Amino acid sequence: MRHCALHSVVLPLRKACVRQPRLPETGLAGVSGVSIDIPNRSRVWVSNRADRAAEVADPREARVAETIVSGMAGRYATALFELANEAGTLDAVKADLGTLSGLIAENADLGRLVRSPVFGAEEQSRAMAAVMQSIGIIGITANFVKLVASNRRLFALPTMISGFNALVAAHRGEVTAQVTAAEPLSDTHIAALKEALAQKTGKDVSLDVTVDPSIIGGLIVKLGSRMVDASLKTKLNSIRHAMKEVR
Repeated sequence: MRHCALHSVVLPLRKACVRQPRLPETGLAGVSGVSIDIPNRSRVWVSNRADRAAEVADPREARVAETIVSGMAGRYATALFELANEAGTLDAVKADLGTLSGLIAENADLGRLVRSPVFGAEEQSRAMAAVMQSIGIIGITANFVKLVASNRRLFALPTMISGFNALVAAHRGEVTAQVTAAEPLSDTHIAALKEALAQKTGKDVSLDVTVDPSIIGGLIVKLGSRMVDASLKTKLNSIRHAMKEVR
């Protein structure tokens, strides 16, 4: 039963198990006539087992199969990835999510709407629908965000976006660097950072950028198990500790 439930999410819908588990949370209904069930499990593994990877003929699917996304946000990210991949709209959905993510980071009111439990599902759904309409986000991405809001999961949207980006990167044979910046990065800065990381790793690198004003300035870059903290906050803390030792 667990094997069947796992494959009903991991594999494209046309390859899903014949017997679908009964699940409390519904999926992305009404998008291109397709419905995806999002399993209510504490962890979903986009299989990390060698035998699963060996079963996949397409090397791109094998890379995705080795990527792990976990928790509730991972389930939603996986469902969105599978739907967008089948529809051939990975680039469009990724661009839409990037636009929405940047707007959430830049607009304090929108960020509060996404994170705060004070707002009800109906309020969040109406507000997000208006935001997406104003910036031209339609189709799969719009329906996904509406589903997330109606299920009271909007607070996890940034994590879902990160999970989706990781799956897209794996699908394309890229590595993903998690970047934290004090303010949104310009296209020039993003291009320069990607080029520098590509030279360092010898691979194509995609960026998953998070804006966190608390780091004051600079960047924090995490790539796999390696992390470079060049934030102004960390530098100031180092100076503060050094001054204490001098005393």
